[in-house]
Amino acid sequence: MSKKMVRWGLLAAGGIAGAFAHGLKQTSSGKAMAVASRSLDKAREFAKKNGIPKAYGSYEALLADPGIDAVYVSTPHPMHAEWVIKAAEAGKHILCEKPLAMNQFDVQTMIEAARRNDVFLMEAFMFRCNPQTKRIVDLIREGAIGQVRMIRTTFSFQCGYGNLGGRLMNPALGGGGILDVGCYAVSFARLVAGAALGRDIAEPLSVQGAAHLGQTGVDEWASALLKFEGDIIAQCSTGVQLNQDGNVIYGSEGAITIPSPWFCQGREAGQTRFTLARQGKDAQEIVVDVPKGIYTLEADVVAANIPKRQAPSPAMSWADSLGQAATLDAWRAAIGLTYPCETAEAYALPVDRRPLAVRKPNRMRYDEVPGVGKKISRLVMGTMVQRNPAHATALFDEFFARGGNCFDTAYIYGGGSTERLLGQWIKARNLREAVVIAAKGAHPPHCTPEAIRRQLSETLERLQTDYVDLYFMHRDNLDIPVGEFVDVLNEFKAEGKLRAFGGSNWTLQRFDEANTYARKHRKTPFAALSNNFSLARMVNPLWQGCIAVSDPASIKWHVKKQVPNFAWSSQARGFFVPELSAPDKRGDSLLVNSWYSDDNFERQQRCFALAKKRSVHPITIALAYVLAQPFPMWALIGPATVAEGLASYAALDVKLTPREVAWLNLERE
Repeated sequence: MSKKMVRWGLLAAGGIAGAFAHGLKQTSSGKAMAVASRSLDKAREFAKKNGIPKAYGSYEALLADPGIDAVYVSTPHPMHAEWVIKAAEAGKHILCEKPLAMNQFDVQTMIEAARRNDVFLMEAFMFRCNPQTKRIVDLIREGAIGQVRMIRTTFSFQCGYGNLGGRLMNPALGGGGILDVGCYAVSFARLVAGAALGRDIAEPLSVQGAAHLGQTGVDEWASALLKFEGDIIAQCSTGVQLNQDGNVIYGSEGAITIPSPWFCQGREAGQTRFTLARQGKDAQEIVVDVPKGIYTLEADVVAANIPKRQAPSPAMSWADSLGQAATLDAWRAAIGLTYPCETAEAYALPVDRRPLAVRKPNRMRYDEVPGVGKKISRLVMGTMVQRNPAHATALFDEFFARGGNCFDTAYIYGGGSTERLLGQWIKARNLREAVVIAAKGAHPPHCTPEAIRRQLSETLERLQTDYVDLYFMHRDNLDIPVGEFVDVLNEFKAEGKLRAFGGSNWTLQRFDEANTYARKHRKTPFAALSNNFSLARMVNPLWQGCIAVSDPASIKWHVKKQVPNFAWSSQARGFFVPELSAPDKRGDSLLVNSWYSDDNFERQQRCFALAKKRSVHPITIALAYVLAQPFPMWALIGPATVAEGLASYAALDVKLTPREVAWLNLERE
């Protein structure tokens, strides 16, 4: 066997695995060496039928085989994420059947597992590896039909109602048309729109959807309307209980009609055909010679690109799979379709179905706040952006696995939904004593001692806990004597409902007044602040009542008193992301109003220069600046995706010198 030949293991023994095994017989790039099923007898029968040397009665056994280089995952959809992650951790390269996962958040976790373990990963849309698809993309790029205006794409069939518990009709198995075959239509539309716009792929600006949800709750037939830049519209139709057809790309000067966009020439070598019709000319049949079967070509694409860990377009890259999953999520959201595997109960364990643990080596830094009684990770996970259990699981699990144990939440976030998501996650993972909850309440207009009494009780109920570790007043109310706030917070401390407390968006003067009162009356003082601090100076308040402590006088105060600060917007709302914050970009009005100034743009350019020198993202340098301050500093981060968090975690490995800190802040040339 050639050293370059990929030794494949087939993880599952269904019909599509048989098609892939057949494809491997037609190539010298790889060979099927083993198959695994949850039934050893089924695995043996499959192996005998397909000429495969080894059969395993468990997926774990296949992943433990050192003679396997890559695995083809073709389990039911809800099992993809678990076994892709386990395969990555076993050091196997991965081709996973579509859809890569049930939602975009599981996809994020899978891609991070592949990145972290340095393995190849590709979503198995076999038509994306076929010469016909590339030929169509090339014609679009060449302007063969002018400007693309409308894409009509369909993958639909009628399976009947004879097996309601089977994969296609069972919600527990991810049944329905959208995830089974509608994903092909979406993948094709995004590819064609991308080609029309001069890119590999394009993401829709909007997604509308309609569907018939049948007796089992899955989509039996459905349609989506995608709108892309340049007013390109795509109609994507699917179904598992309705025969439909029609795949046409309409342009300003013609149309391309594709009779067989998905299986192309089939499992064997041959030819595939489609029609190019230009205005004023006879329709032209385009014939594409295809040297191998469609699954053989897919296997060859994997083998050729393993060293790069991703395959180039028109095959599915990681970014492509992320966009694909997000579009499918939007389509399902439009029709109100959520699967049992996406509930909070289903995420009681991490996506890989194993107990959550901190990975080694653990690079997180920790410090203490008086009264809390636990070491607190210097990075704090914000909880404002999490949308559902899948999203929270992806972000929270990754944060905790990297050593993060502190979570910032607030009574007003999401109308209470974020506190509930955090509470569900902590309870499911049995982590209450392992984590630090930094909760906030008393936001105007409810910034009174009475509001704190009511809101903290409700916060504890949402979080499913008896206490919070650190409680911040979300704002101050200067009309109320500061002692009244100190008194009520001490009452809650005495009752065991909080361990320590502080003020968010409090002036330093008012903080001093509160602690003077506490000392005078022998009460527990404020332990910390949570004011804005970042490399970029906040020019105008981000929201009404916001207070920053990035100015020299405030820094001097913190250094002198060593008062801890939990810095929100520690990365200045994306100001240090080049593609978001160039001086001529005015998309985010809050970003422009709060951070656009000449001195901040000078800080930005210095940050970019140092990031280039250190070979890291500018966000990493901006966060390292916050962590490098000469007083106790915690940085709140709010990544919307697992990938966004990576640049923040990288700051833990960046140590800035005092000279670099001063230079970044324009204190020296």
